[in-house]
Amino acid sequence: MSLNTVKHFHYKLFKPYGYLSQFMSSAKHEQKKKFLGELYDFPEGTMAIGRLDKDSEGLLLLTTDGQISYTITSTAVEKEYYVQVDGDITNDALEQLKKGVDLSHKKDTYTTKPCKAYKLIEVPDFPERGKNIRDDRHGKTSWISITITEGKFRQVRKMTAAVGFPTLRLVRVRIGAITLEGLNYGEVKEMDSLV
Repeated sequence: MSLNTVKHFHYKLFKPYGYLSQFMSSAKHEQKKKFLGELYDFPEGTMAIGRLDKDSEGLLLLTTDGQISYTITSTAVEKEYYVQVDGDITNDALEQLKKGVDLSHKKDTYTTKPCKAYKLIEVPDFPERGKNIRDDRHGKTSWISITITEGKFRQVRKMTAAVGFPTLRLVRVRIGAITLEGLNYGEVKEMDSLV
């Protein structure tokens, strides 16, 4: 079979809280963790495009095509997150996020690229999370949208902490033109294309 006739599969998934963005692990300490293969019968060779850490939720794209994976993880494609932060975020903090903040990564310090950030007027209508965030007795929280084109390890969480508003809940809602719309929590939908 020639390479041009290989059929690839593409999916979008509403990743629930507590799942790792991988399919299995041989490490004994990870055998009790939850993996993507528990949500759907994916074909062999399926890979997650980028990652969401165990504590993060939302849109995850998957494919059997490594070239598409490379394209989507590039800095040309926007990734938008709705983030619940500890406290009532200020305009100053939002301006800092937009301009770029200094973060540490693997013993180095880097400045995040300018991004889009704004406060959400209404609380997003997401399903309840398996683990409680906290309640109003512990103070105010607010929701913001952050759109970035890079994606270092736990970057959005580090960004909000750097401006004084630690992340309580993080949900990716968009990658490029693909959104969470039409997906239930934990649901997988096969796509004709991702680009």
